[in-house]
Amino acid sequence: MDSINRNQPEHNRQDLTGSEAVKRIKDTVEEAKAGFFCTANRVIPMSPLKVDEAGNLWFLSADDSHHNQDIAANPAVRLYFQGSHHSGFLYFDGHAVISRDPAMIKELWSFTLKTWFTEGENDPRITVIQVRPVEGYYWDNKHGDAVAGAKMLVGAVVGQTLDDSIEGTIRL
Repeated sequence: MDSINRNQPEHNRQDLTGSEAVKRIKDTVEEAKAGFFCTANRVIPMSPLKVDEAGNLWFLSADDSHHNQDIAANPAVRLYFQGSHHSGFLYFDGHAVISRDPAMIKELWSFTLKTWFTEGENDPRITVIQVRPVEGYYWDNKHGDAVAGAKMLVGAVVGQTLDDSIEGTIRL
C-alpha cells in the first residue's frame, strides 16, 4: 500500500490518541451497531450496548458462554467494526473485564435482551463485559462516501490517485 500512499497528493494519515481516538471509536461503533468480538479461541458477533466517554465498550453476556470462559482465561481481546460498505473500518486490541455490576446491567438493559436472558433484567446468568481499548487501526474516508466515490471516478478518468481515504493508529 505504500505505492498508493506515495502517489496520493493529499494528506491521508492521522494517528489518533486521547479524545480524538475515543471519538473515532464512538462514531464507528455507533454506525456499525455490531462487530466481531475475538478472544484467543473464537470470534463471535456482538453488539456493544454503550461506548463511554473513556472509549470503553460495554456488553451484556451470559456467564456460561464460551467467550466469558475465554476472557476469564485470557482477558486480551480484539474487536472489529465496519461502519458501512465502503468506509468506517476499525479494529483494536483491548482488555476485557467481566463483572456482575447491577447498576450497569440496569443501565444497559433493554426489553429485546430478554431473547437471551429469559428471566429478564434479573436473570442470574447476566454478566457485564467491559472492554478497554488499548491500541488499534482505522481506515475511513474524509468527506463521506459520495465525495470519495467521485474522487475515485475522476482519478480513474485522469489516471491519478485521488483517494479520499484517511487512516492511522488509535492509542488510548
